[in-house]
Amino acid sequence: MPALPAPSRFFVTPSEAGERLDKIIARHLRLGRRRVGELFARGAVRVQGRPAAKGVLGRAGQEVSVSFSPDEGPLPEPDAPLCVRLQTDGVVVVDKPAGQAAAALRSGERGTLAGALLGHYPEMKYVGYSVREPGLVHRLDTRTSGLLVAARAVDAFVTLREALARGALAKHYLAVVPAGDLPRAGEMTTWLAPAHRGSTRVAVAASPLALRGARRATTRWRVLQTAGPWQLVEVVAPHAYRHQVRAHLAALGFPIAGDELYGGSPVQRLGARHALHASYVAWAGDATLPSFEVASMLPREMVQLLHPG
Repeated sequence: MPALPAPSRFFVTPSEAGERLDKIIARHLRLGRRRVGELFARGAVRVQGRPAAKGVLGRAGQEVSVSFSPDEGPLPEPDAPLCVRLQTDGVVVVDKPAGQAAAALRSGERGTLAGALLGHYPEMKYVGYSVREPGLVHRLDTRTSGLLVAARAVDAFVTLREALARGALAKHYLAVVPAGDLPRAGEMTTWLAPAHRGSTRVAVAASPLALRGARRATTRWRVLQTAGPWQLVEVVAPHAYRHQVRAHLAALGFPIAGDELYGGSPVQRLGARHALHASYVAWAGDATLPSFEVASMLPREMVQLLHPG
């Protein structure tokens, strides 16, 4: 099992003299840059007992201390169920059930996937985008089920984060949408951004000028089968930005079954979920992290929606 981060007190070595303090801390405590930036922002970093700024250069022999709030992030839940599909020294791939939040919205929140991961893999505590997302390389919506990748070490997280950014982490989804004239296969590229400030809904636009803070997103799909009023669609979204698959299918005129936020019909059979499942994830591997490939079967309630009785 990877070691936990080093103690939060250390001394700058002669070889580190003249290097930026934030980089020194990131290396000593095995933290990501964003996490280190958060620590500086809240005054948690001190040099020789005095608050320090992240751009300051270290000097040999300086004492650096970093304080972590004990109530930050989710509570570790070692007894929480966790469906592990793959485990290596650097990576864990889990199958998240629909209805479970991936990460905590507030400190101490229980019942999240992040809390379960932290309970089973305590070394994830200081790995990730922030302390509330320990280990998580990406997220899934609460009402979405399926495969999610988490890192057990900072180097694995950095590799997968960069792979995700350039679309090299393969992620496939299965969605049930209304039957109709959706082309058997196709590709859609638009710009995505929150519909308005504070909105949970994502808007789709053909130009980045139409949306503030918009990001370019491409979604590919193919229809796998049609069953009565529904059809099963496989979707590939290399980046899978927030709500990308949901928003794109809705923009095509085929909102996901049960996804009322994007115009999908409520479906009692689905319960408190929509018919979207992260079914496949793969990484080709490189010199820093071995390859992996994991697939997940379509959940029973989605199968029953397509084939009732």
